Amino acid sequence: MSYRNWFATLNDALESEALLAAWDCTWPPINYGEVRAWTWDDGSRYGRHIVIYRNEQGMYERPTHYAR
Repeated sequence: MSYRNWFATLNDALESEALLAAWDCTWPPINYGEVRAWTWDDGSRYGRHIVIYRNEQGMYERPTHYAR
C-alpha cells in the first residue's frame, strides 16, 4: 500500500488521517508557508495534538498527530 504525503485540499489532507472532524470551520484558513497546530478533544484523557503544514505552492502535507 502506498501513502500520499501531499494533498491539494485541506479536507483531503485531514481525511487521509481520519481527522476531518478535528477541524473547526470557523478558524481562519491556513496561509501559504504556515504550520498550524492544535489540540483536539477526541474523547481521550488529554486529546490529540495535530500539526499540519501548507507549503508555498498551496499543497497540504499529511498531518501528524499523536495522543497527548
